[in-house]
Amino acid sequence: MFTDRGGVRFKSQQRNLIGFALPYGGVARPPPWVAAHLGGRRGFVGGGAYPGAVGDDIANLSKPEDRYQDLVDELIGADGVTPPRGGSGFGRSALRFQNKIFAMFVRGRLVVKLPAERVEELIAAGEGIHFDANKGTPMREWLSLDPDSARPWLALATEALDFARKPRRR
Repeated sequence: MFTDRGGVRFKSQQRNLIGFALPYGGVARPPPWVAAHLGGRRGFVGGGAYPGAVGDDIANLSKPEDRYQDLVDELIGADGVTPPRGGSGFGRSALRFQNKIFAMFVRGRLVVKLPAERVEELIAAGEGIHFDANKGTPMREWLSLDPDSARPWLALATEALDFARKPRRR
């Protein structure tokens, strides 16, 4: 079984004894045929792993940790994207593109790196605030998304990934 340095297992790497994938935290979700047998009472949010899965439009009904794990599972298949490393310290929950952080989960909020102008636009729209790494200085290219925001996480993280893919001038 694969684990990161912190011992965290990613749901794309976990299997239970029967062979069904286990989500982050090791709590099994039944496959769709079991949910159908239970009268269609699914009650869980997925990233489109099976037909009829609950989409990102109502994913705000789940816990932020679960939403972030679904986001990780969706993006780690992209070319050059690596999953969170775990452990301790800054960036332990971060998604990286060629070793550059573009999205992370900090203090119960999605944090993404976007162009400074875009961050200002989202803040003006009430979608979040500047992220600061507990140093008291807001980071101009980092947005900490408001937990009550209706903005889809996958779209925002994909926008951050596109920004990370652009070459930078030094």
